[in-house]
Amino acid sequence: MARPRKRHVQTSFTYRKLDKNGQHRGGPRDNAGRKPSGDFASHAKRPEIDKRHPQHVTLRVVPEVGWLRRRDTYAAVRHALRTVLARSHEFRIVHLSIQNTHVHLLVEAKHKDSLANGMRAFQISAAKTINAAYSRRRRLSERRRGRVFADRYYTEDIGSVRQVRNTLSYVLNNWRRHRDDAGAYSLFDGRLDPYASGLSFAGWREAIPEPLRVVPRDYEPLEVSAPRTWLLGVGWTRAPAISMFETPGPRKVARVDA
Repeated sequence: MARPRKRHVQTSFTYRKLDKNGQHRGGPRDNAGRKPSGDFASHAKRPEIDKRHPQHVTLRVVPEVGWLRRRDTYAAVRHALRTVLARSHEFRIVHLSIQNTHVHLLVEAKHKDSLANGMRAFQISAAKTINAAYSRRRRLSERRRGRVFADRYYTEDIGSVRQVRNTLSYVLNNWRRHRDDAGAYSLFDGRLDPYASGLSFAGWREAIPEPLRVVPRDYEPLEVSAPRTWLLGVGWTRAPAISMFETPGPRKVARVDA
């Protein structure tokens, strides 16, 4: 006897929505082609800068690199500074200080692209030399090639005399804020941070006594550019003088995440 023919039932299924190219891409995306994420944070586009205003830039390093306040890291950053000196017509690093986990820079730039390109050149050069120093220190068989700085850096537009004065103090005396001045390697009997460009700053309130004006023979100062903006060159002197022993307070201004 013949078996009854099995009846097949059409199964239903839902077609996924196709993208503009007629392909499946795993769900809706934004205009840039990225999938939405709950922890996604958008970064505002960098605004145009005023070339008359200095910019305070903060660069943070990734945790894997470790402390920056080391002799070999200092030499690496000094090498990177020489790299950007050739850009002095559009981008200048006027002052800099190296802290344990970040770097403060006070820069001048012709426009926002000059700032971005100058910072990119500095970061690339510094990353190469810092990775080389890290590899030598750890005696690695292969040179480290990983990331050194975080993807984003912070900028602050400095547009007034008092703001420039306070930022100069913040950058050059930042080691006192972090209490790295206590019993640490220093210049002129604890007066200046050896990991900052304070030696090239001529506006200190105090005069260094002659017996203390001894720079270690193996110490090479950071090579920074002379300021060209009125605010950094002359304007800040209309505010109270900056003491070598001043401890900066916290920054309470809005910064741009670049």
